[in-house]
Amino acid sequence: QVQLVESGGGLVQAGGSLRLSCAASGRPFSTYVMGWFRQAPGRVREFVAAVSRSGGSTYYANSVLGRFTISRDNAKNTVYLQMNSLKPEDTAVYYCATALVRAVSQKVEDYDYWGQGTQVTVSS
Repeated sequence: QVQLVESGGGLVQAGGSLRLSCAASGRPFSTYVMGWFRQAPGRVREFVAAVSRSGGSTYYANSVLGRFTISRDNAKNTVYLQMNSLKPEDTAVYYCATALVRAVSQKVEDYDYWGQGTQVTVSS
């Protein structure tokens, strides 16, 4: 069993920044890939970013490439999502999730545990 708790969401103006955190517990953190997904009202959950078990490899959705940075601290059992140059279309509930796969993945079905989500709202 894995528990994931996100934090850091909030309301920000377009062009601003936020840093999301996701603290994990329940199994060795360095054994799984970590991902961030988001879901806006009326839309399907979509991939945002993923980081490998060591943190040495990352993968991003085209919509956030160059603006968002995913990282992890295995000593603190925490994954981060630094979001810069935020746009109104980034407004969504953001979820972190774990995947017992060998490489970073953007597939929702590869992820087995999910946090409760944190709301990010970007005003224009």
